[in-house]
Amino acid sequence: MSDTPPDRLSIHPFSEHHAPEALERGIGIKFKGEVKTNVEEYCISEGWIKVQAGKALDRKGRPLMITLKGPVEAWFEDSSES
Repeated sequence: MSDTPPDRLSIHPFSEHHAPEALERGIGIKFKGEVKTNVEEYCISEGWIKVQAGKALDRKGRPLMITLKGPVEAWFEDSSES
């Protein structure tokens, strides 16, 4: 795997953008210049992140998500050399 994180990634296994091998390495996200730890999904090229909207649930019992738009940076927390 390269040292560049995927352009789009989701932590949910039911998503088509779920990549367990990337998540195992740990992903750091910076949104609008601030490091975020509560990101559930992101897209660098489109410039958005998805985070939980409080304790609200959708009709399938999953947390309700809101999309925030702005510049997104992503990096791997550990190096692939290990």
